[in-house]
Amino acid sequence: MENSILNFRKLTYSTSVDNYYPKILSDEALQFLIALHEKFHTGQLELLESREEQQKEFDKGLFPEFPKETKDIRDKEWTAGNIPHDLQDRRVEITGPVDRKMIINALNSGAKTFMADLEDSNAPTWKNSIQGQQNLIDANKKTLSLEDPIRGKSYRLKDHTAVLLVRPRGLHLNEKHLIINDREASGSLVDFGLYVFHNTKTLLGNHSAPYFYLPKLEHYLEARWWNDVFTFAQEYLQVPSGTFKATVLVETITASFQLDEIIYELKDHIVGLNCGRWDYIFSYIKKFRNHPDFVVPNRDQVTMTSPFMDAYSKLVIQRCHKRGILAIGGMAAQIPIKNNPKANAIAMETVRKDKEREVKNGHDGTWVAHPALVEIALTEFNQYMPALNQLHVTREDVIITEEDLIELPKGTVTEAGIRKNINVSILYMEAWLRGHGAVALYNLMEDAATAEISRTQVWQWLKNEVVLGDGRRFNKELYQDLFDDEVEKIIKELGEEKMVNSKFKLAIEIFNELIIAEPFEEFLTLPAYQYL
Repeated sequence: MENSILNFRKLTYSTSVDNYYPKILSDEALQFLIALHEKFHTGQLELLESREEQQKEFDKGLFPEFPKETKDIRDKEWTAGNIPHDLQDRRVEITGPVDRKMIINALNSGAKTFMADLEDSNAPTWKNSIQGQQNLIDANKKTLSLEDPIRGKSYRLKDHTAVLLVRPRGLHLNEKHLIINDREASGSLVDFGLYVFHNTKTLLGNHSAPYFYLPKLEHYLEARWWNDVFTFAQEYLQVPSGTFKATVLVETITASFQLDEIIYELKDHIVGLNCGRWDYIFSYIKKFRNHPDFVVPNRDQVTMTSPFMDAYSKLVIQRCHKRGILAIGGMAAQIPIKNNPKANAIAMETVRKDKEREVKNGHDGTWVAHPALVEIALTEFNQYMPALNQLHVTREDVIITEEDLIELPKGTVTEAGIRKNINVSILYMEAWLRGHGAVALYNLMEDAATAEISRTQVWQWLKNEVVLGDGRRFNKELYQDLFDDEVEKIIKELGEEKMVNSKFKLAIEIFNELIIAEPFEEFLTLPAYQYL
């Protein structure tokens, strides 16, 4: 297999690869990846450079604006293309990584759709990423199964399962194990390319098609890039234009200023927008991190009822429905609390209220992270949304200004908030470094977005030497005291012996480097990826 790959003279593997997955990485599949890379990788790098230039403007104290050059797009009457029959009812979507057990449980959960995640809830080890592709192939062929001899359980797909959507990696992430023309391959193109290459024929035979979630778009030109990728791949695979469909995650603050434009650029392929709330908060903090006095309070105090979050979610509903596509709400990350019925009841009621608010606002669906939440979300959407969706809810009453989208949430920064951010970041990063992207922490199913919010807040609070609620100033000395104390707690709880076989020492080191780094590191997964 290796020799046939080298015959391309354009693609090689990194030296760390010891499994070449010949069924997934066939000569034909690799030739397709090379074609995608040669056509689109330069444009991808240019888009990433544009992000850096935009950040320089924000660092001067500027804020995003509704683009002047695209006013006609916002003002004119037009709609996007069709929504396939199996994506018209998305009232409850479940998400998770691409391991076999997760895929089976999610597809069997009773949710309408399942987003199989190759991004934030997947630590992109070579095995996770490529074996994940095999799991998706098996899922689409309805042959996916798993035997668990330790628990004595067998897992099989039901006759009726959720509709599958796939989230590839964001534009900023590479696939370091594949080198094309002397450059690391794009993680986005590898994830997308392998999925459509191996699954398009199967899905069309099942009266469906490849459906995607596109993450972390920051500008409508990035939507144009993805549209071009879709168009090229459809021509290459000889399927009609508009076969592939996408839902775009609105999880950056800049994207919320360009909703119509993003929909317009993808209008032949787009079927919805999603309020990716956790990454949105991360982006909000990150983009304005160097603004003086622009300090976001403890992350627990920033909710969907915070004015800037409420504004963006309602704007998503309005713009989606005006353009004929679906508006999907945000994630409920709670998981059942099995040993505390009272705490569990409170947590589940929080989920219920969140989903009631979303459906009453006009959302067409919502996200949950655990199968136990599916019924709660379904009940609320079934009660208030008897039709397949709410495209008829125009929300013409909503008037959202540029100022509304950036209104600073009120609240405080506390020692407890700092400690929690340090603790959660280190715990998550340790698990990520061991290959686990979805991690249960304190009764929540967390992915990389939570760690990103947490470490970004600590960085920003330290940079601004923010005054805590008790009057103390958060300076380097106080940070070091709190950091050392939290590390000591982790070591004590784990035990010195278990520390040796964990990734905690590395996670602690990386976290501390991220906090004291100048300039700010855009994504924690970039420096951490070299250790996978």
